[in-house]
Amino acid sequence: MVASSRLSFRFPFAFTFAALAAVSAAALAAQLAPAQGTHLWTQQRLEEFEKGTPQGVSLASDGHLRQGPGLTELLTTPSTFVWSVAAGKNGESYLGTASPATVLRVGKDGKPFTLFETKDVSVQVVRLGPDGYLYAATLPSGKVYRLKPDATTGQDETSAAVVFDLDKQAEGSKPRYIWDMNFDANGHLYIATGGPGAVYRVHLPNPNWKGDPVEPESKPELFFNSDEQHIRCLAWDGAGNLIAGSDGSGLVYQINPQGKGYVLFEAPRREITSVAVAANGTIYAASVGDKSRNPLPPLPIQGVGSVSITIAQPGSLQAANSSQSLPEGSEIYALTPSTSDHPQAPRKLWAAKDEVVYALALGKGGLLALTGNRGHIFKIADDGSYAELAHLGAQQGLSMAPATDSDSVLIGTGNTGKLVRLGPVATHQYASDVLDAGALARFGRLEVEPGSTGYELFTRSGNVEQPVRGRGDWGWSSWEPLKDGVAASPAGRFFEWKAVLNDGGTLGSVGVNYLPVNSAPVVDDLVVVPGARINAQMLAQNLPGGAPQTVNILFPSVNQATVSFDGNSPNSPLQAIKDRTAVTVRWAAHDDDGDDLAYSLYLRGDGETVWRLLKDQLNEKAYSFDSTLIPDGGYQVKVVASDAPSHTQADALTGEKIGDRFEIDTTPPIVSRLKVQVSENQCIHSPCPQIVMIAFDAEDAFSAIARAEYSLDAGPWQFIQPVGSLSDSRHEHYEFLLPAKALAGNPGEHLITVRAYDRHENIGVAKTVFSVPTK
Repeated sequence: MVASSRLSFRFPFAFTFAALAAVSAAALAAQLAPAQGTHLWTQQRLEEFEKGTPQGVSLASDGHLRQGPGLTELLTTPSTFVWSVAAGKNGESYLGTASPATVLRVGKDGKPFTLFETKDVSVQVVRLGPDGYLYAATLPSGKVYRLKPDATTGQDETSAAVVFDLDKQAEGSKPRYIWDMNFDANGHLYIATGGPGAVYRVHLPNPNWKGDPVEPESKPELFFNSDEQHIRCLAWDGAGNLIAGSDGSGLVYQINPQGKGYVLFEAPRREITSVAVAANGTIYAASVGDKSRNPLPPLPIQGVGSVSITIAQPGSLQAANSSQSLPEGSEIYALTPSTSDHPQAPRKLWAAKDEVVYALALGKGGLLALTGNRGHIFKIADDGSYAELAHLGAQQGLSMAPATDSDSVLIGTGNTGKLVRLGPVATHQYASDVLDAGALARFGRLEVEPGSTGYELFTRSGNVEQPVRGRGDWGWSSWEPLKDGVAASPAGRFFEWKAVLNDGGTLGSVGVNYLPVNSAPVVDDLVVVPGARINAQMLAQNLPGGAPQTVNILFPSVNQATVSFDGNSPNSPLQAIKDRTAVTVRWAAHDDDGDDLAYSLYLRGDGETVWRLLKDQLNEKAYSFDSTLIPDGGYQVKVVASDAPSHTQADALTGEKIGDRFEIDTTPPIVSRLKVQVSENQCIHSPCPQIVMIAFDAEDAFSAIARAEYSLDAGPWQFIQPVGSLSDSRHEHYEFLLPAKALAGNPGEHLITVRAYDRHENIGVAKTVFSVPTK
């Protein structure tokens, strides 16, 4: 313990062809998944049934629904936790709460009355004694108060009688916490404590004593001392031995009337949270926590007062106070009485990796287990089979006590602190989880496990995920019974079934047949790139001069700054090889139903009204075609996606997208009227250079002339401008003079070659020979 100044308390809770092949393989794998035809949605295991909503229905571990008890909320307290519940003889109940710490009496009418309130952290335990008084233990002061259950005036720490005070016990390391209390056949009070773990016995006065408000005489004594950090729980066996569970080593003690303890069992887990003893002598022990480590740090506790401490609580209580960490599941062991002739080893009766068992009780038909982290209530049979009787929803289950006047069980919860009754109810029905068909669907026959009897099935459907409560379940159809085993609910995206169980009824697995209404495929994006080819492996191998030039093909909608190069997304560039004789089309498409898709490409030229099939039955989302087979001109490509591979011809749907206009021009320009004129330059000095003027025309049938060049005597190509300087027409005229120095001192015959390029890099060439006379 660590002292501080105040006391308060709070419970917080680069893309290659190989990569392209990999993408194609992944797409093919996705296509192999079943996406068409009738689907069957089945609920058959306990884990699947837990997703639904039971009312008076138990979910058995064998995957069957049966009639069971139901939950009735009796009271929501002002406190965060109800740590303890005691059932009165006349239908009333008593609650020990925390945050704030009080003792509440709850009448049969559900109305609460505050019997006791304290500035302490928590009223951890309340028990009705055989003397007719109510005993309440507080934490962390370690006091037990004696209260009159039928009092009409509330009490506090200054007016209530204290029958036990840990501060007045043995010197040295004193326990600070009271975790449980119980009474023996003689009416003596036994108190389980922690820090370190011990059991104290209090010899109470004569039950007929009426000396209120005089403090009763009590004689506390140390009954049993252990080496464990906490004694967490107490129960009695049929022979008058006290059964105690510990936190630290996970021990189950059997303590005889003289206070001598014997370890019956050491659990693999570190904490025994609850023990219960059956009429046949079998001891049940719930254990939690990992012995190799304590997953939870000490819990700091603060409150109004003059002292403060840091409490190292048992792991199960820390789990309730803070949701940041939980012990790793629970195990329940059964310790069957042994004889010298027939020794019995402890056996693991039940285990769950996601549940933290807080309380055990013997109920009608078996052992009841209450879990604190998930608020589940289980009934567990001796053969290990079990059923989930109820679910507390968002509340934690903390305490449990059988009611004295009925077959009900009273349950205290945390976050928030409520009193709930588990008992007989008039309604026994189960509403399934909601099916999301992913699209508008028609619903057909419901398949029920053979052997199921005594049930009625109803269905409803809607187009919003959950019905809007308080508005007639707006957005959903009404519950309708089956018609000849078929759902009568209209088509919708969402679907739910409900079972009403009659007396003795049992229902196994339920399957729903449904057929999603087909939705059309969508072509999301389309790009056409002239001068590129993707199916060009052989072309690349035959190209001279080493590696070919490449082109990265991206969709127009893709932001260049976010391009992905992993090859697995539409943002990945598709690498192609430059090839002026080819056109590559790339597209992206999807189908909300997950149907297999096939693609067709169509081509339409400028001024045309008919789309002409270019290629059909494509499975991949890219295609290259030879542009030399198509006349020069402007064109558009249309991609049509069809889900015909997954549907009949009558039901198949299509989606399409038209790409931007592009041009095909594979015809070179015509270079004509190439003329060379040689004349004498008029100059004063001698010799004078010759003047050589060259003229020619360049014309293209489709696109504008982009540029022109000349070469003299097979020398380097030199750029020339057309007359007027602008290259913006399909017909251009060129006139230029050869530089004087080009022919200086070099008379005789010369070769002039000219070439013109159109905008699509087609080349037209012409040449001629001319002579320069000798001076």
